[in-house]
Amino acid sequence: MYEKNGEKYFIVDSHSHFWDASRENWKPGAEEYAKGWIDCFYGYHQLGPESTRWDYEKYLKITPDQFEQDMFVDGHVDRAIFQSTYLKEWYSEGFNTVEQNAQLLERFGDKLIVNGRFDPREGEAGLKQLEADAKKYSLRGVKLYTAEWNGSSRGYKLTDPECYRFLHKAQELGIKNVHVHKGPTIWPLDKDAFDVSDVDRTATDFQGLNFVVEHVGLPRIDDFCYMAVQEPNVYAGLSVVTGALMHARPKFFARVMGELLFWVGEDKMLFGSDYSIWEPKWQVEGLVDWQMPDDEAFTDYPRLTTASKKKILGLNAAKLYDIEVPADCRMPETTAGENLQPNEELVLGLAGGNS
Repeated sequence: MYEKNGEKYFIVDSHSHFWDASRENWKPGAEEYAKGWIDCFYGYHQLGPESTRWDYEKYLKITPDQFEQDMFVDGHVDRAIFQSTYLKEWYSEGFNTVEQNAQLLERFGDKLIVNGRFDPREGEAGLKQLEADAKKYSLRGVKLYTAEWNGSSRGYKLTDPECYRFLHKAQELGIKNVHVHKGPTIWPLDKDAFDVSDVDRTATDFQGLNFVVEHVGLPRIDDFCYMAVQEPNVYAGLSVVTGALMHARPKFFARVMGELLFWVGEDKMLFGSDYSIWEPKWQVEGLVDWQMPDDEAFTDYPRLTTASKKKILGLNAAKLYDIEVPADCRMPETTAGENLQPNEELVLGLAGGNS
């Protein structure tokens, strides 16, 4: 929990990792890609404040003790949601798998939520694995990487018929939240494989699922906003938005936040630190202190209130994941996770500049 000026903020980090990018895990013959991937992350890491930057060796693989310090001791985080990223084409044991993440459940208990994943290119075996993971880890969410390589394939779309089979299975298994990486590419993946266009049709066809578009489709922020405003089950995942832009690109950060607040609304925005690309501490504190600039260029954007920040930093995600919030942190109410009908949120004034 973070407290400032008498206000208490319940913090849910909805997008975090516990990865293994150590050299020992680089797959023989694919070392170039394994190194390229983590080097790209390390480049993004430099966009945080200088005092928060790590040396490269530490960045490759952290310990559970370091994770605890950064998240729950220093980072103000009450609940962290692990998002899995497999990349088994380049990392022998996977970069950040369900099994790796789940190793921390015993130590940190209900402070952690482990999300699964699926890859529709794995066919029947993949469906069985999803079913087994859902049962073993009581999955409430999955993370999808539509640009991930798999053999000769360099990506897939949510609208692929095989992907629809997996989404139907996810619903059947009680999984509610589908996090989709749609944003900045990471070498050597292809930028266009992260296009947000396939979320539009899929969200319409699966209104019982919540689609959290991680990194808000950057650099396609306008495409994302104009799609999300008319899909009541599409949410803006702010990982990368705060980590990469709040410190290094403050004017662009203000524009992105302004567009999201105007079109998507404060009830559908979820904080995520993207740990350990960046630590949550400076992002949480910075977002609580942040306000839309008074410059003329930003006057037609909504301003953030204390209530807005409480929703974005934790209450929205808590509602999507049925996380119990302490009584003194529950206000204000949010419509996140409610089964609104298409365009109902516009009629009710919950988005479209009515934040």
